[in-house]
Amino acid sequence: ILSGERLALARLLTEVENDSPAARLMLDNLFPHTGKAHLIGVTGAPGTGKSSLVNQIALHYRRTSEANPRRVAIVAVDPTSPFTGGAVLGDRVRMRDLAGDPGVFIRSMASRGSLGGLAQATAGMVQVFDAAGFEIILIETVGAGQTEVDIARLAHTTLVVESPGLGDDIQAIKAGILEIADILVINKADLPGVENAESALRGMLSLAHPVQKIFHHSQDMSLPEIKTPEASQWEPPLLRTIATDGTGVEELLAAIDQHALHLRQSGGWKRREQARLEAELQTLLTGTLVAEFRANIPAERYNKLVEQLVQRTLSPNEAVKILFKRRA
Repeated sequence: ILSGERLALARLLTEVENDSPAARLMLDNLFPHTGKAHLIGVTGAPGTGKSSLVNQIALHYRRTSEANPRRVAIVAVDPTSPFTGGAVLGDRVRMRDLAGDPGVFIRSMASRGSLGGLAQATAGMVQVFDAAGFEIILIETVGAGQTEVDIARLAHTTLVVESPGLGDDIQAIKAGILEIADILVINKADLPGVENAESALRGMLSLAHPVQKIFHHSQDMSLPEIKTPEASQWEPPLLRTIATDGTGVEELLAAIDQHALHLRQSGGWKRREQARLEAELQTLLTGTLVAEFRANIPAERYNKLVEQLVQRTLSPNEAVKILFKRRA
């Protein structure tokens, strides 16, 4: 993995997605070699052209610095069927321009029912790519819309992609999606209505960001965080792109690099790393505690409580109290 061997990388990513004991051991060994990559999250509503835009971003990162091109990894999270549990994993269909480039690695993965637009194994995959020496890691979310705020806890730079003609402008300004944007992108800027979309979004940015950093990465952030240099100085730019022909992508890359520089100079990079790792720790801790708790409860007793819930003779709160009393 450390030498960038693609076959070993592909095998480990599969183990990470399956959450095998071998994968956990490998992640422990690789963790000291992480922390160098720039994590870029790409989120937004379905149909805004996220996959096509990711394709163009990766192409430009590979072509604009031909003397020393940056290695790019892409984690594309696709939705999972709630009925069959399967996933099409079709995002890479729109990234055919990257085929055959040894400096690009695309990995599609299923959300497996995770909310917030990211699968639980995404953080592990990002660690693997980071340790393998990929300097840019693009994380494309499912495209669930307003609930996709989990990406803000994982990425250093979050791109929120909108496009004109998707419906009511109010949808674009509802709480949750604009607040996480470090850079706001209006893709498909060649479509009618782009001026109206840009006007609405620009007007709402000033309302969305004065309190952004409280909720951006951690529920425990305090009110004084508003006054930090990161929160007071960075104003999310609003850019237009046309992913089908690459229009505006160079300006987008310049804004991404500028944001990364701003984070490093203001100390925001360290704060986001701390918040990201704390969020990952909390997720793992929650999963481990639930698993251990269930392992110590007899299946018959648990199923009996569930049956009482179904019959409405017991409320969920009462069931939890009973479980904890018997555990004690």
